[in-house]
Amino acid sequence: MIEATLGNARFFRRSGPYPLAVVASTARGVANEVELLLEGVAPLQTAGPNDVSFLDNRRYASALDQTAAGAVIVHPELAARVPATAVAIVTSEPYAAWARVAALFYPVPPPTPGIHPSAIVADGAVVDPSAEVGPLSVIETGARLGPGCRIGPCAVIGSGVIVGKDCRIGAHVSLSYALLGARVYVYPGAQIGQEGFGFASTNDGFLSVPQLGRVILEDDVEVGANTTIDRGSSRDTLIGAGSRLDNLVQIGHNVVLGRCCVIVAQVGISGSTVLEDFVRVGGQAAMAGHLRIGQGAEIGAQAGVMSNLAPGAKVLGSPAQLKMDFFRQIAAFRKMVKRKG
Repeated sequence: MIEATLGNARFFRRSGPYPLAVVASTARGVANEVELLLEGVAPLQTAGPNDVSFLDNRRYASALDQTAAGAVIVHPELAARVPATAVAIVTSEPYAAWARVAALFYPVPPPTPGIHPSAIVADGAVVDPSAEVGPLSVIETGARLGPGCRIGPCAVIGSGVIVGKDCRIGAHVSLSYALLGARVYVYPGAQIGQEGFGFASTNDGFLSVPQLGRVILEDDVEVGANTTIDRGSSRDTLIGAGSRLDNLVQIGHNVVLGRCCVIVAQVGISGSTVLEDFVRVGGQAAMAGHLRIGQGAEIGAQAGVMSNLAPGAKVLGSPAQLKMDFFRQIAAFRKMVKRKG
């Protein structure tokens, strides 16, 4: 039987144990001064007396009553429900606190400095001595890898590409015509900087348009596995600082994402569309080209966006329409069906 544990030692290296005071400080929460040594993190249902757990959603409050956890991260409104056998770590943002505490016990492994013997590093490439270059990877002429970078197996860092400090580039990633800031994570299989889908139609067929821009990934961007980001044609494709792209996302040429955008799996964004800061896009949504999506807009899953959206707009459906209008139409349709039935 396969043991079902969080942070299985076969795959995850755990640090600690840590005193309660250290855990509470990491969570940016408040806890009673109790002598308690905590060894790891676990869900409420399986946590033991030396584990930290958390509750963020009230609908699971019943699990809190039965937990055997030694400490539980909770919102102030739920602190009174924490069993007497556990210590409450109280914070207004339990889920963010959980993220910090989990990272305390399971930090990202540091790179192992050096270049694997099977890697190919071209003359003229610059690799910081603290960077790790994995097996069978290729670093082409003029590429630069900053301090603390980790380049996974079989990755290709194209000519002239700049990778900032503390970046993680996964296995089989291809980077070309790209500039990466600090702490950028590119997950396995992503393809960044290839030519965009640009061509002119002629009587004799199609004529490719040179794609002369770059891809710029600002600080703290994450790009999911098998995501593709085309380089710009007439301007750079830009992914703003702190943005998160899920797996299997397609970003067309000249697209600009603002700060801290969230793009969920299988989204397609056509060329030259601009998303302002803090836009959120649900899975499988698609956007036509040359649009402007206002700051803080929310696009529902499978929506088809064909026109500009105002800041803060919330849309659903295909073609996309305002959320309230969408649900009014659904309600009206259901009433019509009932009448006919």
